[in-house]
Amino acid sequence: MLYADFAMNASSTLFGIENSWLLGAARHPSSNCDERVAGVPISLLVIHGISLPPNEFGGGYVEDLFLNRLDCTAHPYFAKLQGVKVSAHLFVRRTGEVLQFVPFNKRAWHAGQSSFQGRAACNDFSIGIELEGADQIPYEPLQYQRLAMITQLLMQHYPDIRRETIVGHSDIAPGRKTDPGDAFDWHHFFSLLEKSAENEQ
Repeated sequence: MLYADFAMNASSTLFGIENSWLLGAARHPSSNCDERVAGVPISLLVIHGISLPPNEFGGGYVEDLFLNRLDCTAHPYFAKLQGVKVSAHLFVRRTGEVLQFVPFNKRAWHAGQSSFQGRAACNDFSIGIELEGADQIPYEPLQYQRLAMITQLLMQHYPDIRRETIVGHSDIAPGRKTDPGDAFDWHHFFSLLEKSAENEQ
């Protein structure tokens, strides 16, 4: 089935969650994760934006970073990433392709120093989704469609995630992080999320 086909159908069976993995996503297990704190429910969804090098898309540099195989001599910007160990649960390319690096039942290293509503260490209780993009460059329609579909699934699977606990990286690390940036259309995303929820009813 083509991406364009199921993007129009929020109830597509291509995506589902099984054993903490998103069905339909390409799996690239990263070692940059650890066990979640027992008894702490997943209640926060953090949306990020990333591009390597900055403002450039395509290629496999983001995947390389999350898998600890980035050649830090390949671009001057990468020198600052030497030894950095980060990850996200999901990465949504501009083509709409979805990759998963960390199962949802484990803690991905995506938030860094962060807090939400007075709670620190957001990695403990969150899922992180990276969108291939940049703060001032519009995201692709297919990315919004994928994100809405995935978010709806996550909200069904983890009921403590609610609309008011879906935030950007900049919301939990203000002054340190700016992504997903001004280019991310929150109104459009939440509109698609509502339509996705309606289609599930």
